[in-house]
Amino acid sequence: MSILTLFVVIPALMLLGLWLAKNLNQVRGVMVAGASCLLALSIWLTIYFIQQRAAGNTDTMLLTYSTPWFKPLNIAYAVGVDGISVVMLLLSSIIVFTGTFASWQLKPLTKEYFLWFTLLSTGVFGFFISVDLFTMFMFYEVALIPMYLLIGVWGSGHKEYSAMKLTLMLMGGSALLILGILGIYYFSGATTMNVNEIAQMHNIPVEIQKIFFPFIFIGFGVLGALFPFHTWSPDGHASAPTAVSMLHAGVLMKLGGYGCFRVAMYLLPEAANELAWIFIILTTISVVYGALSACVQTDLKYINAYSSVSHCGLVLFALLMMTKTSCTGAILQMLSHGLMTALFFALIGMIYGRTHTRDIRYLGGLMKVMPFLSVGYVIAGLANLGLPGFSGFIAEMTIFVGSFENADVFHRTATIIACTSIVVTAVYILRVVGKILYGEVADKHYLELTDATWDERVAVCCLIFCVAGLGVAPLWASNVISDAVGSILSNIII
Repeated sequence: MSILTLFVVIPALMLLGLWLAKNLNQVRGVMVAGASCLLALSIWLTIYFIQQRAAGNTDTMLLTYSTPWFKPLNIAYAVGVDGISVVMLLLSSIIVFTGTFASWQLKPLTKEYFLWFTLLSTGVFGFFISVDLFTMFMFYEVALIPMYLLIGVWGSGHKEYSAMKLTLMLMGGSALLILGILGIYYFSGATTMNVNEIAQMHNIPVEIQKIFFPFIFIGFGVLGALFPFHTWSPDGHASAPTAVSMLHAGVLMKLGGYGCFRVAMYLLPEAANELAWIFIILTTISVVYGALSACVQTDLKYINAYSSVSHCGLVLFALLMMTKTSCTGAILQMLSHGLMTALFFALIGMIYGRTHTRDIRYLGGLMKVMPFLSVGYVIAGLANLGLPGFSGFIAEMTIFVGSFENADVFHRTATIIACTSIVVTAVYILRVVGKILYGEVADKHYLELTDATWDERVAVCCLIFCVAGLGVAPLWASNVISDAVGSILSNIII
């Protein structure tokens, strides 16, 4: 049994502990203990992976384990990690840990909330460790289903509408995925659903690949906010409770980019090469449209939600450019955006909990009232617009440099258009920061508000440390990612 199974076992034990908990303190204790164990495990895994690379271990996939699960369809419980999986597991554990503290004061039905939150986390961790197509899809579904209740019960605004819209659109994407997965399995002639073994066979006819590639890419792309299938994202983000927004934008949307790269492009390489231009156009629209849409919003959550559409579109854009630099940048962007957007949503939730509004027209002068949260918001904004020294700068520069390595007019034109999002992002970030934090206090009642509590400070400080740490010292993450990116690209570039 692989140690990776602990990423599923620990959340399962957390679910049991939450079910048995008798009071709020026990619920909090279970969550902190479980989230801390997951964070420690992911840090250990990252260090172990770096040590293995330093020792000359050239195996792309480490800690592999497989045991038959359903033999008639050759389904196995198969797990393993490469550099991409490792950083995604680290990101997920950070968001779960900080999300626990961001939800410290959540009421009512705290126990039930954390049960669904933990189930969502179980699906995320299971997805990133899986290398069997069916097992990966199963955990993918486990990650999606709790979103309906988490938004519909504990959300705000038009929560029932947002929850239903999100669920229906993501289930539509899942329907495309299962068709694509079955198509890959049957037409490859494989006797396994192991992703790596199918990729090595190279025997799916190009005509078949061109049929099923859109199914897989769009299926995962719906979760990655691919235009025009992104419309669930702003409503879902705006209505979700704070920690759910953090996990949703910070991690769940990364399942989309991860799946597009690991499954669609890796297993259907000829189709990826022939059809990439279509999706490059769509992702370029996502990048620019998301940024422009954020400029005209007045709700803090909608601003960050459309910003996420832009930044996640940049992930898919970079993957489709299919250079090692751009794809490495895409994974760095997944890691960077996950941390930045979690920080943003955490701060927005804390501000909303005090002022009871997210409308920037009714906010102002918050720096005088809640300086800690305001400084945190400034840092999040600077990271989001790509200021050097923060993670956003490293990720975006790597993407644009790598994308421009393609010498043809089409790819370079798309890259230049996507680059315009940098300017637009600076416009809406600086506009919001200036409007809500500086100037006169918008409402005299705000003068009675308090600054961040200890639990909120823990969440914010952890995320700021990670965003700044990745920006100052990005080389370790790039080195962890590069071998895995190179291995997958060697199968795609033909």
